[in-house]
Amino acid sequence: MDKIGFIGTGVMGASMAGQLQKAGYPLLVYNRTRSRLKPLLDRGAEEAAGPAEIAATCPLIFTMLGYPEDVESVYFDPENGLLPHVNPDTLLIDCTTSTPTLAAAIARQAARRGALALDAPVSGGDVGAREARLSIMCGGSQAAYDRALPYLKLLGKQISRLGEAGQGQHCKMCNQLAIAPGMLAVCEALTYAEHAGMDPEAVLAVITQGAAGSWSLSNYGPRILKGDFEPGFFIKHFVKDLKIALDEARRMKLELPGLQLALRLYQQLEQEGLGQKGTQALYLWYRQQTQGAAN
Repeated sequence: MDKIGFIGTGVMGASMAGQLQKAGYPLLVYNRTRSRLKPLLDRGAEEAAGPAEIAATCPLIFTMLGYPEDVESVYFDPENGLLPHVNPDTLLIDCTTSTPTLAAAIARQAARRGALALDAPVSGGDVGAREARLSIMCGGSQAAYDRALPYLKLLGKQISRLGEAGQGQHCKMCNQLAIAPGMLAVCEALTYAEHAGMDPEAVLAVITQGAAGSWSLSNYGPRILKGDFEPGFFIKHFVKDLKIALDEARRMKLELPGLQLALRLYQQLEQEGLGQKGTQALYLWYRQQTQGAAN
């Protein structure tokens, strides 16, 4: 089996790399915080000195990074980036939620080097990554998609090519646009139940089975009621995603008030030092407001 390169082993990336490892693929891995590599190294993965080594070694490379600036550095850095050192016929798959413009630039530069690139952002959170049932939204050539598909099937259940490079990122923006106001609705419903003197767990059990049912309600509602605000997806990364969506919406001259409200509330939580918490920690904003009103 060819060795797979994997860069970025955070909350999502570690589990995704682990799925490839479980399927029997040898891994060459890199992460800026080396301690996060330990579970993969303990199971036999090799550690690379940096992206350039992975580019020179692996015919298939995944990246799962935090921010567009991280993607730009990992791909374009002249000394240690992937693209300056990539071999012809290499397939580059970026699963980071990044900008459509950057995804298109990566694909263009990869093509100049005789390589293929696919933007393939994912949705499904930490649970989806651990259980290999992510939704994967792909942008790139049909050739890149066809070559990537057997590997993506090890990571997710719903995998689609939406068009050329950048369109996977546009689809991910649609995903985040649907989630953002939905998280407000989840938090508002549970807050309302509490203040109405009801048992929020009983309310949650009922409404998840009706027309209000959603992935966020079923998966994050129970976490909220347990006081579990640890990240399935970081607030700081959600703020990044919503900013990208807002920039793209403005470029297309779209007015999206739900997006603007959600971004404002999440930015407030980030400013209060909660950027490392999960997106369900939006509930704490509602708790702060109701406690303030009581005082």
